[in-house]
Amino acid sequence: MSDLFRIDDLHARPQTDEADGTDDILRGLSLSIAAGEIHAIMGPNGCGKSTLASTLLASPEYEVTSGQIFFHGEDITDWTTDVRAKAGIFLAFQYPQEIAGVSVIQFLRQALSARKGIDLSVLELRLSAMDWMKRLGMDSSFVDRYLNEGFSGGEKKRNEIMQMALLEPEFAVLDETDSGLDIDALRIVAKGIREVKQDRPNLGILLITHYQRLLDELQPDFVHIMIDGRIVKSGGMELAAELEKNGYEAYKA
Repeated sequence: MSDLFRIDDLHARPQTDEADGTDDILRGLSLSIAAGEIHAIMGPNGCGKSTLASTLLASPEYEVTSGQIFFHGEDITDWTTDVRAKAGIFLAFQYPQEIAGVSVIQFLRQALSARKGIDLSVLELRLSAMDWMKRLGMDSSFVDRYLNEGFSGGEKKRNEIMQMALLEPEFAVLDETDSGLDIDALRIVAKGIREVKQDRPNLGILLITHYQRLLDELQPDFVHIMIDGRIVKSGGMELAAELEKNGYEAYKA
């Protein structure tokens, strides 16, 4: 099976005005994800997980110093964030931004217009959103609120999953979607991810997480351990169970 998304020997560091002196945070990370697969990356604080998520969506805060990123076999290393998003790559942020004055429904309409090149009416979009709000246990007035303004942690994460459902990406990076969620909110979010996956079985997902509980809910195909900016071991759910028991010390040089 050909790869949907591939990372080859990726090195990246924070963007800086200085000519040198900033060390790479990603230090030779490689990963291949086929259509329909769920991969999970686990690692201790500071290992580069969020840097990876930001780099995959071309955040201007990070620069790729070497290596390549491929989507459907095409080198996208130099693609900007908006081009990647339009092509079908989605990022659910660890800390979604508040946007005052822009309602959830307005934001979704703009994002869908950019992603699919169609101008959906607010009514059409509201009907689609209503279905997902019901599935995600959200109040029907939710889409009229300003984006992430005053949202609880659970509301922010459920909103991200609703965006993923409506935008219909081909590849999604979920950056610590479980952070700050209680067990009930986590289960609702995980159920939403499963339902998106059920609707779109070819969707490839990269989960970035600290905790096994999200993996227990989603049962990824592959689990990878990330230490110091690279993947040091890959396996299945048994690897997550081993981590839960023994921690990361055995994998640190």
